[in-house]
Amino acid sequence: MAVAVTVPAAGDAVTEGRIAKWLVATGSSVKADQILFELETDKLTVEVPAPAAGVLTITKSAGETVPVGSTVGSIDPAGKPSIEAAKPAPPVAPKAEVVQSPAASAMIRDGDLDATKIAATGPGGRITKDDVLTYQTTTPTLIEAPLVLPSRPQAPAAVANPDREVRQPMSNIRKRTAERLLQSQSTTATLTTFNEVDMSAIMELRTKYNERFEKKHGVKLGFMSVFVKAAVEALKAFPMVNARIDGSDVVMQNFYDIGVAVSTEKGLFVPVIRDADQLHFAKIEKAIADVAKRAKENKIGMKDLEGGTFTITNGGIFGSMLSTPILNPPQTAILGMHNIQKRAVVVNDEIVVRPMMYLALSYDHRLIDGKDAVQFLVRIKDCVESPERMLLEV
Repeated sequence: MAVAVTVPAAGDAVTEGRIAKWLVATGSSVKADQILFELETDKLTVEVPAPAAGVLTITKSAGETVPVGSTVGSIDPAGKPSIEAAKPAPPVAPKAEVVQSPAASAMIRDGDLDATKIAATGPGGRITKDDVLTYQTTTPTLIEAPLVLPSRPQAPAAVANPDREVRQPMSNIRKRTAERLLQSQSTTATLTTFNEVDMSAIMELRTKYNERFEKKHGVKLGFMSVFVKAAVEALKAFPMVNARIDGSDVVMQNFYDIGVAVSTEKGLFVPVIRDADQLHFAKIEKAIADVAKRAKENKIGMKDLEGGTFTITNGGIFGSMLSTPILNPPQTAILGMHNIQKRAVVVNDEIVVRPMMYLALSYDHRLIDGKDAVQFLVRIKDCVESPERMLLEV
């Protein structure tokens, strides 16, 4: 009896997906757990394995949108494959080199002739001048009549170069991202406040301890773990920034699940670092490295993306100097990090050069007052500029 190939569940909120591509053709023999096709949902791409070994029959084509649980094909354990592995083509023997006399070679080149069609009568199979003359006088040629035949109209540029414009369907991930961004803009009262932070202390800390940190923990000390810890401290001081709106209620969230934006070829993912307040720097760095690696390898799971009370995004890795990040509902705030640049600043009434970063906090003004948003960002600035405050929790 044939075994159905069905669309797997990919999270509580996912009801359908789009078959991105089949990796195996219908009629092919497949093994159990062999990846059959890629299912693209609104949040991630899932690789769907074969439920059994046998011969595959595809009933839903690539590009079709299919509900969760629906059947897209079947596998017959007793079937015989109709597609055999392609056999290598036999090697093509190289053409024998045609020997030509110098005069014959010039005539062949000037007349644009095919030397392989000319009968050679010279010594050793050499083509002589007389051989070329004989070929020319005995072979009929086509005579063009450009003045009699009407000229063909020139094709428009768009036809001559069809690659000038290529149309392709928007991926489910991109469509869902667009929908969420529009939803965020239309359903929240978003404002953004800015500040700048001196990165000297953190950079000196990394220079001094990074080698020992990596040797002990197996991971480098990055900037993101510092900002995650700083965000947790600021969220504790200003709990409304960690809250969310549910209808007419305000839900205070006494846990700190921090989303960290990761850019991949398929789009932006925001995996969540759970209970970040209970993790030290090394565990945060390991968690970030793990989810970032799995996101880029298309191995991220739906549970990795669900929830989150606050998000951090780092446009600085792409060279961004300043931006206004968009909220990730139902979260009510998001922190944007940016590029580090050396700038002249005034410290103790003296002009000094320091590595500076602009910070941006976008927040939902329906829930968070401007005063709290500004002080929240100042708290993050203070923690980053004086990292010992996070260790002492002061």
